Amino acid sequence: MPIFRPSFPPALALWVAVFGFLGCATGAPPASIVPGASVSLAAQSASREQTADQQVHHVLNRLAFGARPGDVNAVRALGVDAWIDRQLYPERIQDASIEQFAASFTTLGKTGEQLLADYPPPAAKLAQLQRKGGTLSAADSVALKKQGRDSYAFLGELASSRVARAVMSERQLNEVMVDFWENHFNVFAGKERTRYFLPEYDTQTIRPHALGTFRELLGAVAKSPAMLYYLDNWQSVADSGRPTLRTAPRAVNARQAARRAAAVQQRVAQNPQLQQLMQRRRGLNENYARELMELHTLGVDGGFTQQDVIEVARALTGWTIARGLQGGGFAFRGEVHDAGAKTILGKSFAANKGIEEGEAVLDMLASHPSTAKFIATKLARRFVSDTPPAALVERATDTFRRTNGDIRAVVRTIVTSPEFFASASYRAKVKSPFELVTSTLRAMNAQPDATPRTMQLVSRLGQPIFGHQAPNGYPETGDAWMNTGAILNRINFGLAAASGRVPGIRLAAWPLTAQLASTAREAQVDGVLKELFGGAVSSDTRQVLLTGTNPFLQQHGGASDSLLVADDDTTMMGGMAGEDRKQAASERRAERQPAAQQQKMAGREAVKPERAGSLTQLIGTLPSLTGFAQIVGLALGAPEFQRR
Repeated sequence: MPIFRPSFPPALALWVAVFGFLGCATGAPPASIVPGASVSLAAQSASREQTADQQVHHVLNRLAFGARPGDVNAVRALGVDAWIDRQLYPERIQDASIEQFAASFTTLGKTGEQLLADYPPPAAKLAQLQRKGGTLSAADSVALKKQGRDSYAFLGELASSRVARAVMSERQLNEVMVDFWENHFNVFAGKERTRYFLPEYDTQTIRPHALGTFRELLGAVAKSPAMLYYLDNWQSVADSGRPTLRTAPRAVNARQAARRAAAVQQRVAQNPQLQQLMQRRRGLNENYARELMELHTLGVDGGFTQQDVIEVARALTGWTIARGLQGGGFAFRGEVHDAGAKTILGKSFAANKGIEEGEAVLDMLASHPSTAKFIATKLARRFVSDTPPAALVERATDTFRRTNGDIRAVVRTIVTSPEFFASASYRAKVKSPFELVTSTLRAMNAQPDATPRTMQLVSRLGQPIFGHQAPNGYPETGDAWMNTGAILNRINFGLAAASGRVPGIRLAAWPLTAQLASTAREAQVDGVLKELFGGAVSSDTRQVLLTGTNPFLQQHGGASDSLLVADDDTTMMGGMAGEDRKQAASERRAERQPAAQQQKMAGREAVKPERAGSLTQLIGTLPSLTGFAQIVGLALGAPEFQRR
């Protein structure tokens, strides 16, 4: 089919004019809300500006990853407030289907130590082969390449399970909170051996505490091998000359000591990775301490200084991984802990304290007023508006402090507030790529996908799972996800879903298809709009679906193609350059590989997203859509579906 490459006016003005895409609400609170006022649930319900139907769609888009067929009626029958209360207690919700499906990912239950033993990094395998002496054989080279692929498979399974849980789980709010906290406490899979610790980070650190207390969550993160390794605290020890809690050394036979030293030297000489580690400066490492205060607790304006960062880093020396590069759980090493006196945020810490000193620091940070406001603001931004109302943040902050950081209570304060149900909050948030993919799969009643293809769609739309390199995580505001290429990729994705190019989605199996297949186009449009949007869309969107012609495209030459390619997209479908054509062919071959092989390739893509192909290479050349499929594809790419 022909390819249309539109040229956009500055700031996407035409898109805004036609669809109002970026006209997100500011989230100003209703005039009737007084800061700090205590409002009963009945009074809150009475003050809600959204209609009853809007409230149903709103909670399914904010406290869940969108509605599956039948969810709107189920929430309406149960009642919005009862549904919210049910979601706030995920442990009471049966979720056997997703647990059974997740069990097919055999590496999810393994610790980093087990994964390092089962799938050692290629460098470790190379060192093992070199210790045997001689040169590497062809068979050795093949084994090394296989080892490299195998060492990424579990990451592909983890990312795939994240998508599957968001799509299938009945505990939707819990999945939203897992997504929120794994972004708040971001860990990048691409840093050396960090990926080995991510499965247990997801299952043992974040999930059990997603709706618990902030202090327990903070402590679990601080002691997790994933965070210890990612931000280097596992190597942080007291600077030379500082007092430690060193125990009396055991008597060691001189001959034994010499043999051990020689063995260590030999291992280092044969392992480049160990050489690199030995060359690193031994001493205090401030990385985790800084991010602990700036990103995890107090916030950048939380009132701490560089000296506070140093003092916190000193308090956390000796917090490490039991077996270092080989993994293991959390361990405290008193012999490398800085045992000197410290002053943190104006509070004195006496000398000669051990692990309890670090615990006291976490206590202090978790209960600090700046932390309460920082976390309340981020949660309000996630659930209500990119610019959350100050009065709501104040009430959520008060709840955090009053309940000692009870996450469930803070979330309840936010999601039952008049600001949450204000007209200005309805469809005021732009979906992230993860939210877009999972909401599309849920809307289309997709079957679970055991391959990594849906996870790769999230990545190609701009949000590789565990692929954000900096510790600040992905943005929670809509402007970060909106540019020319991103908008066109989202349109393409919606059309791909209707074309059968998204795993798990079969338009013929969608409940609405049988009902509307033989009806007139106008009835089909109305049926799709009611199912996906409750019938409430702009007149422009409805006209696009009725005519199958996008005015946006007409402004750029009258084309009505079902696949667009942005100027900043390197792929030109149908007329690809040689390297692009090879990449697309490689993608098609990958689809035919066994699921286990696909997970290995996808895991490597998550670690090095810059080496991945484009979205258009992943979904292939789409057919020109007509009829009901065209309506569905255009609806999934409509501005209203990009919002939540």
